[in-house]
Order: sequence, then structure tokens, then C-alpha cells
Amino acid sequence: MKIIGITGGVGAGKTQILEYLNNKYGATICQADQVGKKLQKKGTPCFEAIVEHFGTDILDEKGELDRERLAEIVFSKKEELSMLNGIIHPAVKEEIRRKIAKEERKNTNLFIVEAALLIEDNYEEICDELWYVYVEDEIRKKRLIYARGYDARKVDDIIAAQLPKDVFLKHCDRVIDNNGVFEETKMQLDQILADL
Repeated sequence: MKIIGITGGVGAGKTQILEYLNNKYGATICQADQVGKKLQKKGTPCFEAIVEHFGTDILDEKGELDRERLAEIVFSKKEELSMLNGIIHPAVKEEIRRKIAKEERKNTNLFIVEAALLIEDNYEEICDELWYVYVEDEIRKKRLIYARGYDARKVDDIIAAQLPKDVFLKHCDRVIDNNGVFEETKMQLDQILADL
């Protein structure tokens, strides 16, 4: 089984790429964000640790995490973002290792891990290759404002909190240029998978 890690800045179009790899190549897709959300449900060890650190102000009326409120805190203070990542990411990685083991038993041939922090969390330890989806900042900003309705300041804060392009380039095995039309991206992906 080939285990591929896909990363890139927010708004780079990773979701569309994952859908294509799943539809055309039958890849099993594992998104670290979704794994993380499950691990932060009320009553879980991650949830308890987050509330212990950040306090009950980050809970909504149902007693679940208020993601908007938590995001405001962590994206404005780097040390708080590090704290949150330190609680969530080791648990996420452990859960992904379990998923990989399960897929290996099912004889899956392509397993894709998509995570914003592939590099920071050393996913090269569990992936055969890391792929970087590259899109220029200006295009990403437009996509986020248009597609997700984010305001410009929020987009700037999110982009500023992410790794710069040269760090992605240094650590990733392949670069997928997703600046143009998606047909061009599909051709790149087909070529990469033919090489694998």
C-alpha cells in the first residue's frame, strides 16, 4: 500500500484533488481535520484537555466546543495555537496510524492522508511521499473569500499562521500546481500516479 501525505495552504484546492483521487483511483482518503473533530467531541480526552486549558468560555450552549471562538483565540496568539496543536495532533496521528493498519489488512493500494500540519508533525514517518498542493496566495485569498465567505482579514490571519512556500517545497517530494484549471491538475495527478 502506498501512503501519500497531501498538504498545502488553506484554499489550495486539496478537497477537489482528494475527490478526484478517490473517484478515479479508489484511494482511501483520511482527512486529519475530520479525525481531529471526532477526537474533540464532548467527553473525549482531547475535549477535556482543551477545556482545562482554555476554560469553559470556549463552549457553546450545548457544552460542545465553539470552534469560532476557539479559532479567534488561537489564530491571534501563536503560543495558544501551539498549545491546541500539542493537545490534538499527537492523538490525531495515533488515530491515523490505526486507520492505516486497518486499510493494510483490507489490501487497500492507495491511502491518502490530508493534513495542514504534515510537515510540522513529521508525517514523513508514516507516509511514503509528501505532496504539496501549490496555489499563489492571491488566488487562495480570492477562493476563500468567494467560496467560504471569509473576510480579508481572517484570510490574512490564516495564511500568516501557515508555513511559507519554501518550507513546503523543501520537505515535500512532489509539487502539484493547482493555480490553473482543474483539467491541468488532473493531468499532473495522472502522471504522478503512473510514475508510482
